[in-house]
Amino acid sequence: MIIEQAAEVLRIEAQGILDLIDRLGEEFTAAVEAIYNCTQRVVISGIGKSGLVGRKIVATLNSTGTQSIFLHPVEAMHGDLGIVSKEDVFLALSYTGETAEMNALIPSIHSLGCTIIALTGNPKSTLAKISDIVIDVGVKKEACSLGAPTASTTALLAMGDALAVVLIQKKRFKSSDFKKVHPGGNLGQRLSSCVSDLMVTGDSVPLAFENQAMEEIITTIDRINRGAVFIVTRDLSLKGIVTDGDIRRQLVKKKNVLDLSLAQIMTQNPLTVRPESPTYDALNMMEQRQITILPVTDDSGKVKGVLHLHDILGNGEFKFNGS
Repeated sequence: MIIEQAAEVLRIEAQGILDLIDRLGEEFTAAVEAIYNCTQRVVISGIGKSGLVGRKIVATLNSTGTQSIFLHPVEAMHGDLGIVSKEDVFLALSYTGETAEMNALIPSIHSLGCTIIALTGNPKSTLAKISDIVIDVGVKKEACSLGAPTASTTALLAMGDALAVVLIQKKRFKSSDFKKVHPGGNLGQRLSSCVSDLMVTGDSVPLAFENQAMEEIITTIDRINRGAVFIVTRDLSLKGIVTDGDIRRQLVKKKNVLDLSLAQIMTQNPLTVRPESPTYDALNMMEQRQITILPVTDDSGKVKGVLHLHDILGNGEFKFNGS
């Protein structure tokens, strides 16, 4: 019985989020554009559960490149309104759209010249009528039979996340930017490290010699399981790289890969990274070139290790080599 009840709660809340998809449209786009073009901050306000969700949206926006603050409607009416400027965008959260304290505040926000975006479950509410942009976050029913905010707050939170993530893409907020505002935590630690701290060395580096047959090269890719093999000379100087994608593209062309020469399939002079390079530089390189693996070479071009995207993002507990 307990499991069935919990499952039903999750189903209702999940459906509440899914129902928002069909309502995305011009209003959402307008909200993104308003926040993107904002020269100051996003001021987010709400009371009760909406206020708690608002604080979380503030945290998400701040951590992903959009400066935000939380303003309690009651405190705003008693002096805190002074932190709001006409260059700000005001994001009002109220599921019913009839929160008295919020609706009493909105005229003062209007008088400052702010763009007002309402996230509400009632697009015909008072709040919706006095706002510039209205995003409908209504749900068909709450997961709680007593009507406590459950599915509605989940939907509100999810829409806030949607705004934040779309803004990440629009602002081209990069991993290096993320690192600057996340100096702590696993990802922050990884991005603050050097390539040498995270690269894989020794027998786990996928190496093949330029005189090896294609069958041996493919065997090495499969055995090391890093998605590529580095082609090197006897002194480990890097000559090129062969990836899973290179082989797949030849197969699509109906080519017999085993009959191809290395020159026909290898990418010569591939991108590399130095052991002393910052990890966030390597990650930015991967993002820009849409690759997942980099040979790590020294100043003379000799392979010292391999850095995979998974090594940066982590496959479990954070560890430095040798620690």
